[in-house]
Amino acid sequence: MVAVTAHRGASGDYPENLRTAFQAAIDLAVDIIEFDVRLTRDGGLVVIHDERVDRISDGTGRVDELDLAQILELDAGAPFDERFAGEPFLTLDQTLDLMPANMRLNVHVKASDSDRELLVRRVVDELLRRELLATAFVTGAEANLLVARRIAPEIAICSNLPVSRCVEIDCRILQPANGITTAELVEDAHAKGIQVHPFFADDTTEMQRLIECGVDGILTNFPHRLQNLLGDSLTRRQREDNQ
Repeated sequence: MVAVTAHRGASGDYPENLRTAFQAAIDLAVDIIEFDVRLTRDGGLVVIHDERVDRISDGTGRVDELDLAQILELDAGAPFDERFAGEPFLTLDQTLDLMPANMRLNVHVKASDSDRELLVRRVVDELLRRELLATAFVTGAEANLLVARRIAPEIAICSNLPVSRCVEIDCRILQPANGITTAELVEDAHAKGIQVHPFFADDTTEMQRLIECGVDGILTNFPHRLQNLLGDSLTRRQREDNQ
């Protein structure tokens, strides 16, 4: 079965990386929830994708030039829709507290050269402290993944690197752009023991194409669409088996 990953939560219908988006994904019983982590100026761990807060809040400025308290005071819901006005950003702790014990987590560490060692270490240490290595894996640039592996050699890592490089660094989860995902790429990855979870597909036609390529999972902003498509496909197969 193809795993359904809620990209930044159910972010097509709810503000990305916020409590409502994560809760919606949890309520849908998705297989994996993906979210992003950045470091604030004062060393806080905040769940946010962009380098700046401008696009997704009523604030302005770079995440690494703001203190955590400043970021948590911002309205991160209204820019998506006024129905979510007043919803704040989440810390990593708050996000992990939301997650069911059996939820697989795709933790995208958004580290740069200046904060890589500190941010990756803080994230990995928290996953270790919570004993989440059985269900969580770290995604990010190769340099970030290598730091994570140095800190915790047993941690699972995920990248968009070429299959050959994934083999070299023992990366067992490939997250290629959906546009370059083909049956040939999937076959090559599978032959080397690597799962393929393309990023990302919101259109059901593209979802179906990826499923037919043999992928192991798909990241999407609309997890319910993928679940419905997979349910329809399963029903068709069951009918065919019974004929």
